[in-house]
Amino acid sequence: MLSRTADHLFWMSRYTERAENTARMLDVNYQTSLLPQSAAVAQVGWEGLLTISELMPSYRTKYGEAITPRNVLDFMVRDENNPSSIVSCLRAARENARAVRGALTTEFWETQNQTWLELTRMLKGKNFERDPGEFFEWVKFRSHLSRGVAIGTMLQDEAFHFYRMGTFLERADNTARLLDVKFHAVHSDFYGAASELDQEYDFYHWSAILRSVSGFEVYRKVYRDVITPERVAELLILRADMPRSLAASVNEVVNNLGVVAHDNSAETLRRAGKLKAELQYGRIDEILATGLHAYLTQFLDRVNELGWRISQDFLVPAG
Repeated sequence: MLSRTADHLFWMSRYTERAENTARMLDVNYQTSLLPQSAAVAQVGWEGLLTISELMPSYRTKYGEAITPRNVLDFMVRDENNPSSIVSCLRAARENARAVRGALTTEFWETQNQTWLELTRMLKGKNFERDPGEFFEWVKFRSHLSRGVAIGTMLQDEAFHFYRMGTFLERADNTARLLDVKFHAVHSDFYGAASELDQEYDFYHWSAILRSVSGFEVYRKVYRDVITPERVAELLILRADMPRSLAASVNEVVNNLGVVAHDNSAETLRRAGKLKAELQYGRIDEILATGLHAYLTQFLDRVNELGWRISQDFLVPAG
């Protein structure tokens, strides 16, 4: 398989997944902002979105120091100069799909192309301004549809595995970023005595984190108890049966990497397998004892290195 074709498929899936994750975070923060809360708490939420995506410097360059919901939404949804905005991600996904049109089924290409055409029509028609929540649901639905069509119509050859690898590598990165920033935003101590107001805030905070990864119902089914930070972290880091967890994402990366591996990619596969084993046999009390921020920072570094190694072993070299 041509490395350039693999590169386009890999990044097409990453951009689609990135658009969905951005929509998820914006949707939950938008819905949470409608709840009764202080201006300071609301500000932390919007700042967190920019921090998760590492967009704070570019946002301040364009809008200055003031962080307003309207500007954040506009910047992360429709700003074509922001490479991580939803419109930029879906455009990049469509362009990557167009470049490898021959490697895709007709249904898959039409899904990608139609997503872009509908997006431009919706933004011009002010659909986003009228109902941001409905727009974010549409973005998530189109991402789900894209994955479903790929699984249901594509031959499960190397092209399919590079597509899947990109999806789950991006998902692991986004989930880790979400956890790292959101855990820092909680003001009450994990183990100390919290006031009733703190406990109420924490409930909505942890619920928002779970909803952003479609994990609220899953949490209730698995733990059947009050929402606690330790269990939220365990669910989103170590539970391999939770589709958007770090463990589940890394498992998929390793499985697909193993199929396309060759002699020169042995070290990449070894590192990916080591990360998978650490998640498989890890314990949340040990992770929290050593520091969640340090753990997630190291995880992000390893995922980024893994992406770089995959690029070097299989794809068109960057730059």
